[in-house]
Amino acid sequence: MILDRLHILNFKSIASASCIFSPKVNCFIGLNGMGKTNMLDALHYLSFTKSHLSITDSLAVRQGEEASILEAVYKSDFGDERQLLLQIRPGHRKILRRNKKEYTKLSEHIGAFPLVIVSPQDYQLILGGSDERRRFVDRQLSQQDSVYMAALAQYHRILEQRNVLLKSLSASDPVLEVLDLQLEQVSPLIYERRCAFIRDFIPLFQHFYTAISGGRDQVRLDYSSSLSDEGGHCLEALRTARQRDRLMGYTTLGLHKDDLQMLLEGELIRKVGSEGQNKTFLIALKFAQYALLSKTNPERPLLLLDDIFDKLDAERVERIIRLVGGSDFGQIFITDTNRKHLDEIVTSWGEDYRLFEVSEGEIRAIDEPRS
Repeated sequence: MILDRLHILNFKSIASASCIFSPKVNCFIGLNGMGKTNMLDALHYLSFTKSHLSITDSLAVRQGEEASILEAVYKSDFGDERQLLLQIRPGHRKILRRNKKEYTKLSEHIGAFPLVIVSPQDYQLILGGSDERRRFVDRQLSQQDSVYMAALAQYHRILEQRNVLLKSLSASDPVLEVLDLQLEQVSPLIYERRCAFIRDFIPLFQHFYTAISGGRDQVRLDYSSSLSDEGGHCLEALRTARQRDRLMGYTTLGLHKDDLQMLLEGELIRKVGSEGQNKTFLIALKFAQYALLSKTNPERPLLLLDDIFDKLDAERVERIIRLVGGSDFGQIFITDTNRKHLDEIVTSWGEDYRLFEVSEGEIRAIDEPRS
């Protein structure tokens, strides 16, 4: 998948912008707060119909305007051209049209325009709670597996009903039993798909971490689930925990408590990792996500790199540049405050590229890299 051109109207700080992109490398240079990240978030909206920054749709519309519109033209890996139009209007349903035909359900769009982003906000994967890491796994699986996405949505609907009931005085055993049986129907599938994903994901992650770090550290990923001994079956565990759940007012165990343990030299990296090690770990996670998505999705994903070179030594930066410049990666969008970084990138790759300057929400193409 290649993003050929994009028009933005009233999206965040960007009043209006039209860009024609290189099929390989697109670099955005500008000071912090000028709109570089907003540009990448527009691409995320087009792939997922929501922000990567976990903001509400009202904040995606330029202040004082009624709606934001994103129009894009993609070139499929199969040779056909695909048009997207997304309208974001606070207080109204988002409208998404593909080739001028509106989606009836936005969920049907997920996975059709695959994308992987690496940004400073992703540090919560390492430093945050288990919900961040589950969300990382779930987003990846949802992009490549519509059956998983449907089962996960069903699981969370039932879980929400169960938690509401547990907070009330009418949490009778017969009603809870019905909900527990419903959870039992979807839990094993979710667990099995997560386990299979982790098995495929770990070797890719190890490969990229070693390639970026030069083999300096020992890292590991471990999938942790309270239902591992039951193969994802939850019925007996929920029955046993029912009284405790009533006292707590929520469901205390299940797949919504799973975690992906991230280890450096046998310890949780969030406790012992340096800034450089944390960033290397994060980039390796996202590159592995990209590699796996490339294998499972008929379209090659876009790769968005938002200010990733900060806090990394020159050797690691050079290794990353070498990696993403290879044939394993497709179209790339990079932001940086350091023009020298971007000039070195495009010079070392010798590939087709475009440079853009971003200032006060305006995006201007720069024809030639400066020396």
